[in-house]
Amino acid sequence: MQSLSPRTPTSLRSVIRATPRPAQLARVAAATPHATRCAYRSDSVYYPNGVGSCKADWQSSCAILASKIVSQDNQAPLTADDANGGRPDSVASVNGHQAAVDLTLVPIDANNKLSPTAPQSPKPLTITDLSPAPMHGSQLRVAYQGVPGAYSEAAAGKAYPNCEAIPCDQFEVAFQAVELWIADRAVLPVENSLGGSIHRNYDLLLRHRLHIVGEVQLPVHHCLLALPGTRVEYLSRVISHPQALSQCEHTLTKLAPQAAREAVDDTAGAAEYIAANNLRDTAAIASARAAELYGLQILADGIQDDSSNVTRFVMLAREPIIPRTDRPFKTSIVFAHDKGTSVLFKVLSAFAFRNISLTKIESRPHRNRPIRLVDDANVGTAKHFEYMFYVDFEASLAEVRAQNALAEVQEFTSFLRVLGSYPMDMTPWCPSRGD
Repeated sequence: MQSLSPRTPTSLRSVIRATPRPAQLARVAAATPHATRCAYRSDSVYYPNGVGSCKADWQSSCAILASKIVSQDNQAPLTADDANGGRPDSVASVNGHQAAVDLTLVPIDANNKLSPTAPQSPKPLTITDLSPAPMHGSQLRVAYQGVPGAYSEAAAGKAYPNCEAIPCDQFEVAFQAVELWIADRAVLPVENSLGGSIHRNYDLLLRHRLHIVGEVQLPVHHCLLALPGTRVEYLSRVISHPQALSQCEHTLTKLAPQAAREAVDDTAGAAEYIAANNLRDTAAIASARAAELYGLQILADGIQDDSSNVTRFVMLAREPIIPRTDRPFKTSIVFAHDKGTSVLFKVLSAFAFRNISLTKIESRPHRNRPIRLVDDANVGTAKHFEYMFYVDFEASLAEVRAQNALAEVQEFTSFLRVLGSYPMDMTPWCPSRGD
């Protein structure tokens, strides 16, 4: 859901009660005929882009303001005054939380008067009114790491068409943007078919409390970009994201063996840096869209070492989705054990016994306890490294076999967390192309 903070001071007006009073109608500004106005409070403390002073208020208000709850036929329900003993300063409540706004929306006309056909109050809320909108992406704010022209921006557009993409300078910032309600989703890369895993994001998945709600696989087509008139043989360095540099290593050695490689935060950012600083001896590895955005020339097209170059992105949200069985699902978990890696075989056998396919297993050092002594008899000379294990498997948590597998895994581990159970990306795949 898109942030509901007003973009201009006159975009939202207040109607405090279902039964209007003259003083209230005076505060309603002129609008299009029969426009629906809603109550709004501007004294938000913790959520400056939201409505209300706490998370519960924000959630309640957004869910209701996004739904069409004004009916032309239904009978009038209890007003906020009726529900709260007639106190004029009372507000409505939803799910036990006091709402930041009065939830009775009243249609008005251009003359700041009630519409002649308007009901005295809207219909009662139903579960449909509080259900989230369809995830088509047209009203979502999606955070990604990089600048416009980055592959993550393309992945955000593929995952949520017509969304509002929000660039972030670091992966950590994208996580925080969702947690602080600045963005509704984050789309971040976790692995590439050539470069392997993006370990930073695996660590951040464990550090933050977001949930994986989907995945998208994006074919990556790299280009060598430079300022117009630059020649490959005169390049002294090539800059890009470390993953992009590794994905084009062999081709770069043939094209520009004299050029040094230098890692930067993202691919499109490298292109932007060259354009902003007018660097004539430097090239960037980025997308063709980045060349168009920053006025660069494509010196070489499709320089990835393998045309089957695909990056897998995951979509993150504050709340998990409900697992289903009507389409292929994937589940991601992370676990550890106090006694090291000795239980790994038992954990994997829980999935093998139930014919559940694993699509990925990744080990990362245990940050709180990276080294463990073997035993006291060795007097600290022999040590084991402690690991966290990330596992993706093809099954939905709505399936009994997946539930039983996790119940067995929990018996063998000291820590188990489900990162998300989400639909698999089943879109047709083709090798990366320039178009």
